[in-house]
Amino acid sequence: MERLDIAIIGCGPAGLSAAVNAGIRKRSVALLGGELCAPKLQQSTLVNNYLGLPEINGRELRDKFLDHARKAGIPVHQVRVTSVQENGEGGFTVSAGAKLFEARALVLATGVTVQNLIKGEKEYAGKGVGYCATCDGPLYRGKNVAVIAYTREGIEDANFLAEICSRVYLIAGGGLSTEGLKPEVEVIEAGSVQGITGNGFVSGVKIEGKNLPVDGVFIYRETYLPDRLVPGLTVIDNHIQVDRAFATNIKGIYAAGDCTGKPYQLAKAVGEGQIAALNAVKFLER
Repeated sequence: MERLDIAIIGCGPAGLSAAVNAGIRKRSVALLGGELCAPKLQQSTLVNNYLGLPEINGRELRDKFLDHARKAGIPVHQVRVTSVQENGEGGFTVSAGAKLFEARALVLATGVTVQNLIKGEKEYAGKGVGYCATCDGPLYRGKNVAVIAYTREGIEDANFLAEICSRVYLIAGGGLSTEGLKPEVEVIEAGSVQGITGNGFVSGVKIEGKNLPVDGVFIYRETYLPDRLVPGLTVIDNHIQVDRAFATNIKGIYAAGDCTGKPYQLAKAVGEGQIAALNAVKFLER
């Protein structure tokens, strides 16, 4: 288990800014991100409103951000955080699959939260809907499950589930390639998922008017659902609520960037990341 002063969840502009500024103040820091840091920035063909760097493309600017973090000695872990729990010692345990991190403070820089949840997703979260098969998959040993995947992690976990479940269905979204999928996993060629059904617990997934009978559903997206990631976190209209210090309602947890609300702008994210990190450092000093 790695022990840190500050764990930063999300490696977009806000997270990178927070990491660099906390590192400058001699705090042990790690960035916990996904398969690709700052994917939204990388897709921008032109960034023309970032002060001092006019007419730069998103990929080049992203590379500059990452290079800055590397030169500052900031470790970047390409892992997906699945849960955050207070550890009873004034800090937090961050779970990322099989990896565990202990941190005295956190900065959440998770990007824009999904605006439209699948119908029934929130109702059945923890009652058959999950976001980490390596964590919860054993609960469905010998049962039928569906994986709704928008990322490669969903493909990997569908393969894992195929080893322990009776039947695994994969519903790939956003043009996701199914390359590398085990033949035991049944790919459902369908449009959008219309809803998750059940009666107190998940019993099916509705797709284009028909119901796929399953005992569990695992969902994989690029973005996090903050109130599912951190129990007790105050979220309003899918944005983490913060004060002017970018502190959340949970002592020791700060948030920055698009996850705190509009405008979804690069300069805002970088600035908020700096402020959140500086206040996290002050929190540790107290």
